[in-house]
Amino acid sequence: MFLKLTVVFIVLLQSYVNLASDPDPVTDFCIPQTDTATILLQCKNSSLATVDDFVFSGIKNPGKFSETGLSSIPVNVNVFPGLNTLGMSMVRADFEIGGVNVPHFHPRATEIAVVLEGKIYSGFIDTENRIYAKVIEKGDVMVFPRGLVHFQMNVGSTKATLLGSFDSQNPGLLRIPSGIFGSGIKEELLEKAFGLNAEELAKLRKRFGPH
Repeated sequence: MFLKLTVVFIVLLQSYVNLASDPDPVTDFCIPQTDTATILLQCKNSSLATVDDFVFSGIKNPGKFSETGLSSIPVNVNVFPGLNTLGMSMVRADFEIGGVNVPHFHPRATEIAVVLEGKIYSGFIDTENRIYAKVIEKGDVMVFPRGLVHFQMNVGSTKATLLGSFDSQNPGLLRIPSGIFGSGIKEELLEKAFGLNAEELAKLRKRFGPH
């Protein structure tokens, strides 16, 4: 009996994992009220929605570039109300020559990216530490499975641009360098894990820690 219950539990758990994703909407759309202070966004009356709630014009141009030569403009419900409850979001990423999108992952979404301009060395690492990477060019599309570490670098002679899409309105983002060296993990642990001395670790904390 115990064995049967265990098998049923495993099957149900696997089914839950396979189906886990953003919840399906129960209305045509849900434009969040801007005056609500609750964590759960309340929908405003659908009769008050306008076409402007479903149009976003904020990625026509690159944003501000970081020290790594990356400009990233996320398009999520915080800037585009029409996405609320629809289970999707996107990002525009621009790269200066040699610019890098450091290794990172999205815990709640698969990403698919299309190169609009340039040549980008792009790839991801699976849980067996195998790397899948190549240079992709204008018109190429690459997918990054949910939760796997991935990266991009502009290896061309001109600026590069890609457009990424996620199957979640809140994919989450954890950049590995800042997540490891900027999060306050005990120094002794990091020294042993990466073979660093105190001086080297201090430099990394200064570079990737909060400013």
